[in-house]
This record gives sequence, structure tokens and C-alpha cells, in this order.
Amino acid sequence: MSIANIRFGMVKNRHMKRFKQAVEKHEVDEAMVPLCEFVNSRKHFFTSSSCSGRIILLKVSGKTKRDASFHRKWHRTVSFEEVWQGIEKARAKELWFKMEPFIIHIGTNSLKRACKLLDIKNKAGVKRGGIIVAKPGKFLLELVGTEAIALPVKLGGKIIVSKRFLKEVVKKANEKLEANFLRLKKFEEILRADLS
Repeated sequence: MSIANIRFGMVKNRHMKRFKQAVEKHEVDEAMVPLCEFVNSRKHFFTSSSCSGRIILLKVSGKTKRDASFHRKWHRTVSFEEVWQGIEKARAKELWFKMEPFIIHIGTNSLKRACKLLDIKNKAGVKRGGIIVAKPGKFLLELVGTEAIALPVKLGGKIIVSKRFLKEVVKKANEKLEANFLRLKKFEEILRADLS
């Protein structure tokens, strides 16, 4: 067995252990569990961080990602009332409403298999994605949906959107999230067929 294969085995085991622990602690997006378990069951593949897509209210206290934290998070469609209540209850000077697409990281041990994943991505109509790590025995791909919305709803501690406007935004976010879930489902179907 080559050193690259030994390294890949160690990396895969580490990621699978983290995934199992995250599932046990309910820290994994439940909608992603079947897909991640399938990928992890394949000898030459593993998953890293992943999310099926979500609607969030994000508290922002600075200019970097580290300066932001979740106020509310839903991996499903939401009602206007849920969102408005979340905005009213947020004790934040700056609050953003966001609909974020799915993101999945899949690792493999060869360029040939990484290219196979890119082919599956293209068949499923996933436009964004590529190899983000390329080392002997380890290739990591990031695949991301394209449906997204992001806008500030609170600045200086004051709500800056009307209820009428936000109702339309929530409606559009729900439509985009549903389209996102359909794209992810198509990707999973093709992935299962091609990696079976």
C-alpha cells in the first residue's frame, strides 16, 4: 500500500469519526445525513462539512466571519411570522436575513475520482464547484448551490424593512430554498447511481 493511500485512509477515518460524533450530538443538518452516510460508505470517498441549504438571521458585530453569529437558523421554509418575531427579538445593532444554498465537501484519493465527482456535478446542473485541495492521496471538492438572498434587516439596532417588503422577501427565499432542495436531490440521485 502506498503512502498516499495510507494518508487517505487516515484522513477518511478522521472525518468519519467527526461526522459520527456530530450526528450523535445533533450538530449535523439532518437532511444531509443520508447523503453523507452514502458517500462515507464508499471506499474511496468521504464527506467533510455540509449543509442542505438554510434561511438564517445573522447577527453581525464586525467585518469578518468571526464577528457574526446565528440568531435564528432554519433548514426548511419559514413563515413571515417566524422571521419577523426573530427580528424583533434580536438584540443586535446589525442583523441580516439570508437564504443560503447547499454546500457539500467531498474528499477522494485520486484525480480520476475527483473528476468523476465533477462530472456528476455537471450532470445534476450544479454550476458552482471545483477541487479546492489537491495533494497526493487527497483531493477535496466543494460543491455549492447558486440560489441565495442576503440583505440587512436591522441597522443601528433599528428595523429597516417594512412588513410588506419582508413578506415578499420571505416568499422569494422559500421559493429559492425549495429549488435548492430539488437541485440537491437531483445531485444525490445521480451520485448514488454513479457511485453504486
